[in-house]
Amino acid sequence: MNGSASMTLRASDRPLNELHDAMLLDLDGVVYVGPHAVRAAPEAISKARAAGARVAFVTNNAGRTPGRIADHLDELGVEAAPQDVVTSAEAAARLIAERYPEGSEVLVIGDTGLRQAVRRSGMRPVTVDSETVVAVVQGYSPSMARDLLDQGVLAVARGAFYVASNADATTPSEWGIAPGNGAFVQVIRHATGVEPIVAGKPMRPLHQEGMLRTGAHDPLIVGDRLDTDIEGAVTHGAAGMLVLSGVATPADALAAPEHQRPRYLAQDVSGMNEVHPAVEHEGTTARCQGWTVTVEGSGVALSGTGEPLDGLRALCTAVWENPGVDPGAPSVRDALGLLGW
Repeated sequence: MNGSASMTLRASDRPLNELHDAMLLDLDGVVYVGPHAVRAAPEAISKARAAGARVAFVTNNAGRTPGRIADHLDELGVEAAPQDVVTSAEAAARLIAERYPEGSEVLVIGDTGLRQAVRRSGMRPVTVDSETVVAVVQGYSPSMARDLLDQGVLAVARGAFYVASNADATTPSEWGIAPGNGAFVQVIRHATGVEPIVAGKPMRPLHQEGMLRTGAHDPLIVGDRLDTDIEGAVTHGAAGMLVLSGVATPADALAAPEHQRPRYLAQDVSGMNEVHPAVEHEGTTARCQGWTVTVEGSGVALSGTGEPLDGLRALCTAVWENPGVDPGAPSVRDALGLLGW
């Protein structure tokens, strides 16, 4: 990864699983949503592996252990071993273990996966603050306890090193959007005025660990969030593919700032096994397959027929390449409606 950013969509006349040596897949919103698999995921992951691509599951969720996540994936029809799963809990624990002696006490605000990651790193997880606590680590738990947040505030206010596994404001669930770890991090941050060091995406540790485990030099990072998966890919110069099976919507993609723009767009994770058509861009016009988008002032006009995703590709290019276009303009919303979104 060379650190250069990709500002616009790219074409590929070969399936992406042939261009990139590993697929670093987010989990929530990409492989599954809540307890259910994304419909295309099991077959798509098997197909990528059959084509020779290595696969790692890279998640900001610190609540479950790699073993439990691997078991869940197996139940969903996705073959996985614990070593295939890279969690933000592991990255967070490593940040602390690099700074403090083995056996140091760490106040854990989170679930089993975070406690076990701290223990595996050589630290001693605790749930009550004391003068011997050197650090606080906070990760997502579906049953976040008020008493743990209180203990965290005490420790951080006292000066303990503060690490968050990730800062996702929301997480997808089978009922819709739910508060993520970042929402609970704000409780301690607001109470103490202390900003945590974030271990998860879009920071480097998670994707770097995924590359180490797969031996990848040119991975494809697949995710459903612009502010974590795709920003992480762009920041580190890797190829990022945004899927629309989770948090991000087509409207979100249109409004993405430069540092959160994906290199590829796909309906779901099966896009890693497909070719990606070119978007022809000239001045105020963008074309993809049967769709044409023309910029008109701060808005756009969409015409044509074909696959809706190709229309979205043309629409993204027109909006991104013409700063005067308002991605929230009525004509842009009308264009998304014409495409079925």
